[in-house]
Amino acid sequence: MLRMIGQRLMTTIPSVIGVIIVTFLLTRVLPGDTAAYFAGPAASPQAIIEIRSKLGLDQPLPVQFVSYVAALVKGDLGTSLTTGQAVTKDLAARLPASAELTLAGLILAMAVALPLGVLAAVKQGSWIDHLCRIVATAGVSLPVFFTGLLLVYVFYFILGWSPAPLGRLDVFASEPPRITGLFLVDTLLARDFETFRGALAQLILPAVTLAIFSLAPITRMTRASMLAVLGADFVRTARASGLTDGKVIGTYAFRNAMLPVVTTLGMVFSFLLGANVLVEKVFAWPGVGSYAVEALIASDYAPIQGFVLTMAILYVALNLMIDVLYGVIDPRVRLEG
Repeated sequence: MLRMIGQRLMTTIPSVIGVIIVTFLLTRVLPGDTAAYFAGPAASPQAIIEIRSKLGLDQPLPVQFVSYVAALVKGDLGTSLTTGQAVTKDLAARLPASAELTLAGLILAMAVALPLGVLAAVKQGSWIDHLCRIVATAGVSLPVFFTGLLLVYVFYFILGWSPAPLGRLDVFASEPPRITGLFLVDTLLARDFETFRGALAQLILPAVTLAIFSLAPITRMTRASMLAVLGADFVRTARASGLTDGKVIGTYAFRNAMLPVVTTLGMVFSFLLGANVLVEKVFAWPGVGSYAVEALIASDYAPIQGFVLTMAILYVALNLMIDVLYGVIDPRVRLEG
């Protein structure tokens, strides 16, 4: 297992280097002038030149890239011109918000999609199977920002069941003591159940929005994988041996169907990291997605590069976790690795 993890890590190094190079080059071809933006519309050409020189933007691209990599090796992602703080500090403050939202959406999607996919495969052609197809079609067809706006309109504007979509907490509530950065966890650790209920109420709609977006691929893959396994010889042998349907489906079929489902979960998680950008803007969620959008509008290079690099590292870590889960689910993967 350790050898397999080492091999996977070695193959990810070129990918991370490629992300660093491509991100640096793309930020330099963005429309707009960073120096002119922060100098203001009334700034003189001389003032803009001075700001550009102070930021190092007047240097050739190779010189700028060497300076960026040298700082990156030291763990310095630069300073955000928008917030005036170090990018690492901004990302550390905002990443838990995005992680909490993404995990909540993925857990909700799994809680619905996995049982629905299994039931649709076991009862093929029934109303549950048709419901599975409807859910999958709706999840693929609805854009994530439209779903979020629709949920806000129905549950906040019309019914009044949901709080105003203005971030992680109500404006009158105070943040819990920061331990993990996840408000639901921190409020439970602090035994502040009133703030926990407020944080949960704010989280429900954006998490449901992400869950609807990710239901389709998880449900369809679970159904297809279960159908393939249920037709295998070992399942027929288990049934011929007199085992109950619950034992056959839960112990033998579902576990063998999990490998492609785990792969899909990893892909969906990476999709959710991208979809977070839109959901965070709709619900005013203070995560890294909205942070990157604000930096992009201002042509602020450092936060954009830090955001992309952070997402790349998370994606690499996620793929590594999936490889480890493969070995836990199917020991043959460990032997092959």
